[in-house]
Amino acid sequence: MPERRSTNLAWFGVLPVVLVVAFSAVIPLMTVVNYSLQDIFDLNTRVFVGFDWYRETLRDPRFLEALVRQGLFSMAVLVIQLPLGILVAKGLPKSGWRASFMLVLIALPLLIPWNVVGTIWQIFARPDIGLLGAALAGLGVDFNYTASPVDAWITVLMMDVWHWTSLVALLAYAGLAAIPQAYYQAAALDGAGPWEVFRYVELPRLRSVLIIAILLRLMDSFMIYTEPFVLTGGGPGNATTFLSQYLTSMAVGQFDLGPAAAFSVLYFLLILLMCWVFYTLVMREAHE
Repeated sequence: MPERRSTNLAWFGVLPVVLVVAFSAVIPLMTVVNYSLQDIFDLNTRVFVGFDWYRETLRDPRFLEALVRQGLFSMAVLVIQLPLGILVAKGLPKSGWRASFMLVLIALPLLIPWNVVGTIWQIFARPDIGLLGAALAGLGVDFNYTASPVDAWITVLMMDVWHWTSLVALLAYAGLAAIPQAYYQAAALDGAGPWEVFRYVELPRLRSVLIIAILLRLMDSFMIYTEPFVLTGGGPGNATTFLSQYLTSMAVGQFDLGPAAAFSVLYFLLILLMCWVFYTLVMREAHE
């Protein structure tokens, strides 16, 4: 047999991807880091301030309030959507045209643009003309998401659950479909009930897809912007002003590029740290 020689020419095939990533991600990130270390008065006047903007951001009570608000929202999203998505996936048909029809039907909310989702729920939850608002008003429930912070929170949370639970359900359905029937047959021979089958057969084999679902929903919910901006505009007051909305108002509304850049870097590092810690803990538990 001819001797095979190792070569590094295959790396040239990856080079276009590296260049695209560098242009679309690394270079803008470095630009933001550069801005975060300067006080920018105009395009030609800048003063180096070091880490002053970072210290100012971490001491900003509005930033801390938005951070707490963001964390509570992300936790609520995960607590609701994960069990609900698994429940929906287990209730779907396993095969046939009904399964295909239901999968397409469930995936429809994922195809709707984010600004359209906010507009739909803005109309749907209105107490005067919206179906949800009018129904609650007919039941005697005083519901007004434009005036009550609690109602605004509930509406934003319901909107996110409606929009993104489909993603969890589709991932869970794919994980359930990959489980061999032999496991179910063995569980039936052992006399296992529905809960035992879910606990000892399905849930362990859903671990990988649930990790993906949690990471996707954690990152996406922590970066939510368009839907609550269209629905409530961050109100009433600052009740639904999350980190992304506060950052946008600082960068675009006030044109404070230096503080906004420092805010952006901290925002990015926070999301990266959360995902890394979660992934590390889950994988460590999986290997024990």
